[in-house]
Amino acid sequence: MSYREMLRLPGVRAQAVLGFLAQLTQQVAPVGIVLVVQDASGSLALAGVTAAAFSVGAGMGRPVQGRLMDRHGARAVLTGTALLHVAALLALLACARPGLPWWPMVALAWLAGLGLPPVSVSMRIEWGRGAAGRDRTAAYSLVYLVQELAMLTGPLVFGLLIVVASASLALGAVAAAAGAGTLAFARALLADADGHTRERGRAFADRRMLVLMGVVLLHGGTFGALQVGLPALATARDVPAATGLLVAALSVGGIAGAATYGARSWRSPAQVRLVGLMLLLGLALAPLALVGPLPVFCVVLFLGGLVLNPALTTSSLLVDEYAPTAQAEAFGWVSTGLGTGAAAGSAVAGVVGERFGPGAPFLAGAAFALLGALSAASLLRRRA
Repeated sequence: MSYREMLRLPGVRAQAVLGFLAQLTQQVAPVGIVLVVQDASGSLALAGVTAAAFSVGAGMGRPVQGRLMDRHGARAVLTGTALLHVAALLALLACARPGLPWWPMVALAWLAGLGLPPVSVSMRIEWGRGAAGRDRTAAYSLVYLVQELAMLTGPLVFGLLIVVASASLALGAVAAAAGAGTLAFARALLADADGHTRERGRAFADRRMLVLMGVVLLHGGTFGALQVGLPALATARDVPAATGLLVAALSVGGIAGAATYGARSWRSPAQVRLVGLMLLLGLALAPLALVGPLPVFCVVLFLGGLVLNPALTTSSLLVDEYAPTAQAEAFGWVSTGLGTGAAAGSAVAGVVGERFGPGAPFLAGAAFALLGALSAASLLRRRA
């Protein structure tokens, strides 16, 4: 199924625009929480703990949200989580005052993460049903395109708002916009209105889902290693401001990769493609440990980004195959796996970077990807 056919399906264009708006806080919330809490408390450590609480909450919430979506549909879950997410962030802003206790900020950040609306999961379910009986590569690639654009745009809008106002007002404004976008997105969904009775199953009834989760964890490890490696490298080169340029090169590569991957039909099995994509990712990132000039570094990052999102799209296709009766919960576990893997990858990259230099985190990221390819290879011979 092509992008043109996807965009002609009822509701898809409106859902894409509203889904973009709804996901603006995904990247903004952790950064905004750090700025707001550090400004209120003067403690970077507390700011880091509060941002970590947000990430932990998001990781814990995704599978639960998915199970609820499998049982009750996406609209109710999106509405409830949007209200919880925005209310918790606004309450955190109210508590971020000098002299007030620290623990409410941590608890509210955890609640905000727990309520982070499952917009991308809802898109996969909605657009996957729209492409029923046809190749869903374009549908899932479009999900990651919208998400990547939101994650690229959100911090830019947030930065501009900080310039004209403050971090607190900027975070509140972005949260309110994302909440309104989520509520509108929920109303734009069609799947909940068709009276379809869902056949519910278990996310891990097929043992191959466990193997796929291992691949996703390692994929997340690559993300986490890059999140540490890019600012560390820019700082080591005495140009910390270049971090934004490096992240942008990776993001643009991810957008281009998702757009290209979904634009054609693939005859090879998804398992074979996943092995190849993870292998290419590892081979693309390994040279970053040796690259000198930053412009060349950006080019190599762009090339690595080309296969980042296609690998995620392929994992989503395999979720369709391995957990067809519990898709929302399974997609929730995939999101949790990516976040958990990213946390582990960041920790490993920090340790090896401090011990072996700023090039080491990129070798760690490449190692995660190559191990992911090896794990994915076991799916070629496994059966349910």
